[in-house]
Amino acid sequence: MAIKTIQEYVDFFINLNMGENVTLLSFVNNEKMVLKQKLEYKNLEKEPIKKGIEILEEIVKEINELGQNVVLEKYQT
Repeated sequence: MAIKTIQEYVDFFINLNMGENVTLLSFVNNEKMVLKQKLEYKNLEKEPIKKGIEILEEIVKEINELGQNVVLEKYQT
């Protein structure tokens, strides 16, 4: 798994350029669902996937506390 920080996830989301149609929160929730499904695969290393889920949960927490726009501004490069 290449993404290792909140900033990298936010950059990835921004670079997808989905416009106003997809919120950061919905993107994060979708990514979390995908990673949880990957945990079921026997041949994948579990620790990077678990770390990714932890990062996504931290993003959700920040969005709930600060709001999406603040989180986007905080981690934009």
